[in-house]
Amino acid sequence: MNMLLWTNHVTEEHYPIIDTLRETGYDGIELYMGEGDLTHYKKLGNHISELDMGVTVVTGLAPNENISSDDLNVRRAGLNRLKWAIDNAQALKADTICGPIHSPFAFFSRQPPTQDERKRSAEMLQKAAEYAAEANIMLCPEALNRFECYLYNTMADLKTLIEEVDHPNLGGMYDTHHSNIEEKSQSGALKTIAPYLKHVHISENDRGTPGSGQVLWSQVFSTLKEIDYDGWLTIEAFSTIIPEFSNSINVWRNYSSSKEIYTKGIQFIKDGMAV
Repeated sequence: MNMLLWTNHVTEEHYPIIDTLRETGYDGIELYMGEGDLTHYKKLGNHISELDMGVTVVTGLAPNENISSDDLNVRRAGLNRLKWAIDNAQALKADTICGPIHSPFAFFSRQPPTQDERKRSAEMLQKAAEYAAEANIMLCPEALNRFECYLYNTMADLKTLIEEVDHPNLGGMYDTHHSNIEEKSQSGALKTIAPYLKHVHISENDRGTPGSGQVLWSQVFSTLKEIDYDGWLTIEAFSTIIPEFSNSINVWRNYSSSKEIYTKGIQFIKDGMAV
């Protein structure tokens, strides 16, 4: 379960939520990494480990950390940011860092992506993957929909990035919400990224309770089983609890109650994967 439903910075005050998720049956949590230090994440990681839970991380880059930029200093700032996330994720005992780590979130050139931009992004991600290998962490860049990103929107796009980087510590992730917007078929998109798939976000078309909207879930679950995917299935849903964060991702209302999302969501996944 992604903690972004409640907060963009997990602290001790959120431990009861993590405890409740464990009691509900979750095997792990995912948290957004935007601030904090090694001491903070080591303490948090110890609490999660004591619950016998796993943990993954989602993070992103700011415009002044754009690793696809033609400015070398900006690219270096982005690489340093990724290395910072890797160091903290290692302290947290996380196994995966996912998200739009190929380019800044909601940053647009107002032109289609160029090969030079994609090449520069791949070069920096290759360096980041080498660094991640030392921490035994998998990097999973995420293709976002056209309203949030222009560099990589589809699984076909993402596949070219992964093959360009060509490193065992960089794989691909699949998000049902973004695919619902960009792909012709959930099944076809999953099969495209299947050889490199390392992480999956279970997210409804409106970011509410999985199974309550328009995503073709039968395709999602049947294809995940067909391709023998055995990684994390992480629910990603949002709310207006933290206005600053919700405004940054254009969330203007609550789609479902948090309790409905995490209780019905986990059962929906179990039922879908059991069919």
